[in-house]
Amino acid sequence: MTRIIEVGTEEPTGLLGTLTVVVKGGGDLATGVAHRLHRVGMRVVVTELARPMVIRRAVSFASAVFEGEIVVDGVRACLVDEVDAVHRLLDQGIIPVIVDPHADIIQHLRPQVVVDAIIAKRNLGTSVDDAPVVIGLGPGFTAGVDVHAVIETMRGHHLGKVIMEGSALPDTGVPGSIEGHTRERVLKSPGEGCFRACASIGDQVEAGDVVAHVAGQPLLARISGVLRGILHDGLNVKVGQKVGDVDPRGIVEHCFTISDKARAIGGGVLEAIMYLWRRSCA
Repeated sequence: MTRIIEVGTEEPTGLLGTLTVVVKGGGDLATGVAHRLHRVGMRVVVTELARPMVIRRAVSFASAVFEGEIVVDGVRACLVDEVDAVHRLLDQGIIPVIVDPHADIIQHLRPQVVVDAIIAKRNLGTSVDDAPVVIGLGPGFTAGVDVHAVIETMRGHHLGKVIMEGSALPDTGVPGSIEGHTRERVLKSPGEGCFRACASIGDQVEAGDVVAHVAGQPLLARISGVLRGILHDGLNVKVGQKVGDVDPRGIVEHCFTISDKARAIGGGVLEAIMYLWRRSCA
């Protein structure tokens, strides 16, 4: 029988499903991770910014910051503002989302696992000492130095691979290819100022359509397809910042379900947790 890692003076209390996991970040890739860990019974808490710049809002637990709650592929997440509420939601099988830019809740919860899923392409403060198991997604982390394991996030042969020594592949700055489209499928802000969308996630758009305005400047779709993601209204953006994504496949369902990439990364995180757990208990 697998024992959980001891935290402080607590005795092992059960199986893998009793683990508490703090996932830093609530974007679409982080949500794929949180969703998978929640589904196997782990107690998952998501931390976010007060105004998250999340693109794929329909499949991101970060959207609870704006909407109060969101259901992604059958899993519910709700915004909370205090630690007591975190515990209540966990007991109800709901994922708590808390505005906590520095993940201070780690000190209160003392989770067995911390996953840095911010996807900032650099480490913004995660330490290997944050929890018995600490995992980083993508470039910016070094396994064995600032985290225990790194998960590869670049599309290709190694997507979702658990890296126990070294780092993930460096960011190329080129979005993954979908039907031969890379940079042109990404919507970038034409100016600096307040973002206002005039199209919704799931809408079919044509090349040249206006999908949003930034400080009065129109943002045009560069290819035809379905609007898979777009920023929340009212956010302030900078010139050239990513604010949306057009999927040339045009399949509306893809806008509202967790992606293959997010699921692969979630599987990698689950593998890393189980591997590190077994090794620690050997």
